[in-house]
Amino acid sequence: MAWVGSLFQFRSFMSQPEQHSFQAEIQQLLSIVIHSLYTDREVFVRELVSNAADACEKLRFLQASGQSPTGEPAPTIGLTTDETAGTVTVADTGVGMTRDELVQNIGTIAHSGTKAFLKALAEQQKPDTRLIGQFGVGFYSAFIVAKQVTVFTRSHQESAEGWKWTSEGGNGYTLEPAPDLPRGTRVVLALKDDAKDFAKADALERIVKRYSNFVAFPLELNGTRVNTVQAIWARSKNDVTEEEYKEFYEYLAHDNEPPKYRLHFTTDAPIAIQALLYVPSRSFEMPGMVRQESEVHLYCRKVLIDSKPKALLPEWLRFMRGVVDSEDLPLNVSRERMQDSGLMRKLNKALTNRFLKQLAEMAEKDPAAYDQFHAEYHRFLKEGALSDFEHQAAIARLLRYDSSTTEVGKKTALADYVKRMPDSQKEIYYLAARDRAAAEASPYFEVFRERKLEVLIIEDPIDEFVMDRLREFDGKKIVAAEKAELEIDNAATEGGLSNDDAVALASWLKTTLGEGVHEVRSSKRLVDSPVVVVESDKFLTGSMRRTLKMMGREADAGLEAAPDLELNPRHPVIVKLQQLRQSDAALAELVATQLFDQARLAAGRLDDPRSMLQRMNTLLSRIVGV
Repeated sequence: MAWVGSLFQFRSFMSQPEQHSFQAEIQQLLSIVIHSLYTDREVFVRELVSNAADACEKLRFLQASGQSPTGEPAPTIGLTTDETAGTVTVADTGVGMTRDELVQNIGTIAHSGTKAFLKALAEQQKPDTRLIGQFGVGFYSAFIVAKQVTVFTRSHQESAEGWKWTSEGGNGYTLEPAPDLPRGTRVVLALKDDAKDFAKADALERIVKRYSNFVAFPLELNGTRVNTVQAIWARSKNDVTEEEYKEFYEYLAHDNEPPKYRLHFTTDAPIAIQALLYVPSRSFEMPGMVRQESEVHLYCRKVLIDSKPKALLPEWLRFMRGVVDSEDLPLNVSRERMQDSGLMRKLNKALTNRFLKQLAEMAEKDPAAYDQFHAEYHRFLKEGALSDFEHQAAIARLLRYDSSTTEVGKKTALADYVKRMPDSQKEIYYLAARDRAAAEASPYFEVFRERKLEVLIIEDPIDEFVMDRLREFDGKKIVAAEKAELEIDNAATEGGLSNDDAVALASWLKTTLGEGVHEVRSSKRLVDSPVVVVESDKFLTGSMRRTLKMMGREADAGLEAAPDLELNPRHPVIVKLQQLRQSDAALAELVATQLFDQARLAAGRLDDPRSMLQRMNTLLSRIVGV
């Protein structure tokens, strides 16, 4: 019976936990994981749930391909908290692990079983490889909060045995058989004293809903389903109902008003993207108030990577809400930072191009609805035209302006303006004014009315900077009305001063007005106005100057330069002034100065009108004979 004693000794030996040492560098790497790699301790929940989802995805793939028996239990993920014991458990009914896989995937630091599985599938050119996650050492994030981690697992393979893996994150781990385990993996975290709050169900639920609310498998916390909202962005838009789109928007944006626009698309080139973006019905950012932050969340295989990624969309699209999911993101082991900023630029470009394309299509399909969007979000578009050179041309096509030739209250696109241009017209003209009536009463508009040329009327101060930045559209140069080199018809020049008299009067005005004026010359574009001031700077316009001054930029070059004065040699007041300067020089000087101040007032260049009002009273006294 000696063999009975030997068998007993053998079984006793086999029941003892196996002692294993980590790789030589494990101590250093674990220290990095615990103390440096993650900036937020709660990400351990995201990592362990993601690993569980990967295991369930693998099982589903293997079962579908006939490589694993089908049957109960269905792939699920469960979390359990125990405040008394200070533990958190993350369990799944996924693919599970054999002893060798346990040693390889967990016992070897920085080895990713999922990554190896993906590589093997890719070599077989399996179409479903895109469904499998490929995260690195996220399991080790458990040691951020746990003083001890225990893993119970049994492989999906038939007749597979269960195993128990235990480590305190030090020099190694123990491994021992664990009979009667169900298929899958259960990770038990014995929390550190300063991490016991994670054992509270409400705290864990908040974390799960933030990071893992859209995993593709049922996710339960203490027996209650948590992830009840579907990741509809990952479905075909043909399979999503309007009600589902509406409910998801309300959940995402916390906004009960229906969105103005929705963009749902999937693309594989040049980068894999699943995106669902919304434009709220109204802007939540008020001019002069705090700028809102983008709320387009970045996911990787339905797991939240960044709730407010800075580089995902250009700053001018910060009004959008939605989700972008890309499996091509090359993440570092913490999933908290993208290693490849070039890839983020590709994401940015692809998303922006797609959104601009949809806006252009919607503007063509439903102009009235687009006009409502433009009324609400035109400032963002103009900000984009100023700051986003790559998409500037596409943004310019989306801008809308009042026009001197269109119906009152109806705005027009630059492209439509170009279509209406006569063949002889080579430039696009615009005039800055507070409204259409003011623009049509402006001396700068007179030549356009006389020649029946269309002028865009811009009311927003930022528009002049937009026009200056655009410079041209569809090959047509964009020119401010006051800078346009246009002349009225010759027939309108009869009955005025001769050329010699006009030159003499201009010279006298320059002497009389002194340093207040840069240059005085005859104008060939005034019809009803006697004089007008024009900025002497080649590029600066009057309204641009006023805006810069309001911004406190008086010291900018050219901002305080004296303006040019243009006089209308056909106007009766100017004809009479030429006569008056010879018969009554004092009165002529008063009239000249008054005309100059009135022109400066109309151009927004007269900061203090008191002297002009006093002079006006003097002139009125002369008129009535006082």
